[in-house]
Amino acid sequence: MTHTEQRGSLQRMDNIAVVVDDLAAATAFFTELGMELEGEATLEGGLVDRLISLDGVRTDIAMMRLPDGPGRIELTKYHTPASPGAGQPAPVNALGLHRIMFAVHDIEDVIERLKPHGAALVGEVVRYGDSHRLAYLRGPAGIVVALAEQLG
Repeated sequence: MTHTEQRGSLQRMDNIAVVVDDLAAATAFFTELGMELEGEATLEGGLVDRLISLDGVRTDIAMMRLPDGPGRIELTKYHTPASPGAGQPAPVNALGLHRIMFAVHDIEDVIERLKPHGAALVGEVVRYGDSHRLAYLRGPAGIVVALAEQLG
């Protein structure tokens, strides 16, 4: 066992799971952003129930991947049990997972392409010094996506 393969050591981040209320809309949103659908599945049964400590789980997932790298997002739609808290989206300063940031070319083009898929600017497109233009968008299920366009 090498130094980098020590017991209990971190190997990589495989994916981020995001619970959504409309799997097709969320898949379309991330596809328009530039991710690719890697696969879809329905998960249910005792193994899933025991893993996540819920009873009677039936869920559909869509695994989205970056076209040029290992980053993946697992979009999850729970049919049973129903997902709690399907009210107003949490503010961007709420505790917990905050946002997913993507580096993009032509931030305005990306924003315009995502609008038909439910994206809305949280604030404004801003310039961060001489290095980046940044924007926060709220997408399906209240997901906050940040976009960063490098300048120069």
